[in-house]
Amino acid sequence: MDEIQALLLEQVAQLHEIPAGAYNIRANGASAGRNVTEHIDIVTKQDKEGIDIIIKPGTKQESVHIPVVLSQSGLQEMVYNDFYIGEGADVTIVAGCGIHNAGDRTSKHDGVHSFFVEKGAKVRYVERHYGQGEGAGERIMNPQTVIHLAEGAYLEMETTQIKGVDSTRRVTTAKVGKDATLIIREKLMTHGKQTAVTEFSVDLDGENSHANVISRSVAKNHSVQKFLSRINGNAKCYGHSECDAILMDSGMVSAIPEVTANHLDATLIHEAAIGKIAGEQIIKLRTLGLSEEEAEQEIVKGFLK
Repeated sequence: MDEIQALLLEQVAQLHEIPAGAYNIRANGASAGRNVTEHIDIVTKQDKEGIDIIIKPGTKQESVHIPVVLSQSGLQEMVYNDFYIGEGADVTIVAGCGIHNAGDRTSKHDGVHSFFVEKGAKVRYVERHYGQGEGAGERIMNPQTVIHLAEGAYLEMETTQIKGVDSTRRVTTAKVGKDATLIIREKLMTHGKQTAVTEFSVDLDGENSHANVISRSVAKNHSVQKFLSRINGNAKCYGHSECDAILMDSGMVSAIPEVTANHLDATLIHEAAIGKIAGEQIIKLRTLGLSEEEAEQEIVKGFLK
């Protein structure tokens, strides 16, 4: 990998060197490295672009890294990755995409990640998106995540986009089974004229299923964000959706939470709060010697932490 690709890899996967364990690194539409382990296999799809990640039942304390980097202006791709997590496994999966566009053509990465998490398995899924480059060409990412949680399964998803993506549509759908838990934490910042749409749709189908969907975002300059969250309680369950957003400059945020109870014992909550940074917060930090700009930066940093 060249220097630019290595920098992108560091940003989206926090990798300074080849990781231990299983990994599949994709660069400019082709494989740039792969490793499998005794308990984790990675297989190239034959019918379309993408891979199958197969984690054997009972696998513990192992990780999989599957980052994607694009440094060729004008490259556009669609990738399908399927994860099969065996019963009782406990693993961390690190994904994400970084785009460097120094040209005048649009660079785009669309990806569909499907998770099939078996009984009692536990997954921590980390996904980061990052863009850079001084070219006039756009950097576009449209990630789609499809989640199936079997009885007693647990998936915690952390998704972050804080710089350089001109347009994104982030769609997550989930079906949560009996005694299963889904936790989603989104952190998003847009600037310039960027646009970002986030859509969550969760079906709580199993008895005692649980979902907690939390989004924190900052809209700067003339950027526009739209947040849609839909939770359907189809059994005795608990669902919570929360959107907190900070407006700066001429940014715009729209939040549309929706909860539907289709069962007498479904407990569903939604919250949404949008506003500017409180003046007293800035004043307090300025008394500590920070400029107004520095105070705003610290507040945003803490908000998205």
